[in-house]
Amino acid sequence: MHRILDIAPIWIYLTVFLLVFVEDAIFVGFVVPGETAAVLGGVAASQHHTELWATIVLVIAAAISGDSVGYEVGRHFGTRLLAAHFLDRYRGRLDRAQDFLARRGGWAVFLGRFTAFFRAVMPALVGTSRMAYPRFLAYNAAGGAIWGATFVAIGYVAGNSYEKVAKTVGRDMGIVVVVIVVIAVVVWKVRESRHAKKIESSYHATNES
Repeated sequence: MHRILDIAPIWIYLTVFLLVFVEDAIFVGFVVPGETAAVLGGVAASQHHTELWATIVLVIAAAISGDSVGYEVGRHFGTRLLAAHFLDRYRGRLDRAQDFLARRGGWAVFLGRFTAFFRAVMPALVGTSRMAYPRFLAYNAAGGAIWGATFVAIGYVAGNSYEKVAKTVGRDMGIVVVVIVVIAVVVWKVRESRHAKKIESSYHATNES
């Protein structure tokens, strides 16, 4: 962690911004760790490599602007993108995202920000659906602001906690705590992925019947 953060602050800001921005902007965010970048930005702030307020503003700006680019991508190329072969493996989840959007409208934009796959594809799907941009922007900005501030804050608290543990019981024990937290996050992500696959299987079974 220290090696990653031991670079000039401008590069930390730029890296965090680009990862969060690209996650939403080019429709392939499910392979770009925007959420991780937001947390890492918070960790950098806790280590006094960057300013907390600047990191939060930057992440929120990247989230909102990235979603806006994704919206335009969907508006102009959405139909062709959705038919692309590289998305076949995600077809079930895309169908669920479209159904969620059709049922919830603007709230799907807001709530989708907090689920990795939906966060990646929702802006383009909204653009394809021709939802008015001002309406999209309102829900997008609200979701982006809450998401950005929350995950940067998580990184900030985690970074401070690591330093406190390291000072109290030693750096080795601090690393153990970090490893436990990482394992917990991995288990959570695996369970989330399995749950999504179960829903996807149920979706296909219902359609076949």
